[in-house]
Order: sequence, then structure tokens, then C-alpha cells
Amino acid sequence: MTVSIDSTATLWSPEPREGKPLLVLLHGYGADENDLFGLVPYLPEGIAVAAVAAPLTPPWPMPGRSWYAIDSLDTRDATGITTAADALLAWLGEVADPSASVALLGFSQGAAVSLQALRLAPERIDAVVALSGYAAVGGMPLDATLRETRPPVFWGRGSHDDVISDTLVAHTAQWLPEHSELSGRVYPGLTHSISEQELADVGVFLTKWRDAAASAAHGDSGTGEGG
Repeated sequence: MTVSIDSTATLWSPEPREGKPLLVLLHGYGADENDLFGLVPYLPEGIAVAAVAAPLTPPWPMPGRSWYAIDSLDTRDATGITTAADALLAWLGEVADPSASVALLGFSQGAAVSLQALRLAPERIDAVVALSGYAAVGGMPLDATLRETRPPVFWGRGSHDDVISDTLVAHTAQWLPEHSELSGRVYPGLTHSISEQELADVGVFLTKWRDAAASAAHGDSGTGEGG
């Protein structure tokens, strides 16, 4: 099974995006591209932001969209997550400048897909913010590359999140430190949601990504025409 992302449903930040690093927002189960777009005012300036719509429709009567089917809250089948991550990378190849630094910010299902996209294409994804989500169970061919490159990942979750199972949380807590430069926090009392403190921490993390991308671009420009 293959799925695709509807580029016409993507929401873009209003400012010109040429020459800027790109942050892609991936919503959770039952939401849509509008859900995380409200975070734009809390994000660093100087970046382009795209909020994408997941490719699937959940079973009736659930509204919104989904990245993959949920068989159970403790699912270990990563096939649907990988399929969605492939679709995200295909969309990225169509809409993004190949030279642009790309970060992904996903919530719940969107977080799982973001981390899986990083595993599929570590050369294309420079940073991931995974909120209330998890790393898919099972090995991937380029996991060894991640152990070497250790890309920056922020993982935030609530202490009272009863949606993501303890098994998947424990797996992610073991997997991420081995495959990334991990930063993150468990927020006391927070359920399956995003808090203002978490947004502040995400802002700090993404500012570092933006500044690193700007430094890299500035260094590259020094070797080209015009300096």
C-alpha cells in the first residue's frame, strides 16, 4: 500500500520562504493541517513553516485525518508508520529546496512519522521535535548512520499521558539516546497535549536549529560567487 500527501491542503506561513530553513508540522490522529498551524506565533522567526495534512481518513465517526491505522495503542507494526514517512519524504522532495535545512515537528502520530522519516532519510532531516509520540519498534537500515551522526531530537511528553503505552515510552526512552543528540522533558501533570512550558522549550530547541542552519548556509555562501 502506498499513500500520498495532498500538497494543495498544505498550509504555509505567509512570509516568503526562499532561503529559509523549513519546519514541517505533522498533526496527530483525528486532527488536520489546521491543528498545529496555530503554533506558528510561538515558533522562532526567520523560518518557513508548512503544516501538512495526513493522507488517511480515520474510521467513521472520527473526524480529521490520520497518518496510519491504529490497531491498538500498543502496536508494534511499523509498516503504516514507514508508509506515511515515505509519503512525507516524497512530498518534501516536491515542495522543498533540496539545499534547505529541514526540521520536523510532530504530535502523537505525527511524532512517530517524523522520527521514522529521520530514520529513512537522515541526510535530509536535520532535526526532529517529537511531542507526545514514540519511535517505531523494529530496526531500520540506516539506524547505524544515526548512531554516528546523532541528529538533534527534542522529545517532550506529559507525565499523565495515558494514550502512548508504557511499553512504547520505554522503547523510545532507550532508542532515542542511542540514535540522536537527545534533549527533552517530561512535564508533570500534562496529559496527551502540549503546554506553554513545552512550547517555550521547543522554541529554544528550534532556535538552535535555525541558527545552525544559518551558520551552515553562510559558510557555504562564502565559497560561492559573491561571498
